[in-house]
Amino acid sequence: MKNSINHALALRINELLKQKNLTRYRLAMNSGVSHSTLKNIIHETVENNLLSTVILLAGGFDMTVSEFLDSPLFLEENLKL
Repeated sequence: MKNSINHALALRINELLKQKNLTRYRLAMNSGVSHSTLKNIIHETVENNLLSTVILLAGGFDMTVSEFLDSPLFLEENLKL
């Protein structure tokens, strides 16, 4: 089953929160992305996520954007484009 980009992003954030033992609040503080924006991304109420937001979130996880996107979730064959 293919995921939307927004769904893949929400899954990846939740995956990394667990891996890195971070709370949403801590990620918001680390990344500079507001807690409400982060909540909206995770609950998929944001229609179009900006690359700039993804860059900030990757930094909040202390990762590069490439590391953040290095997941099968973001392979073209797994996404509805």
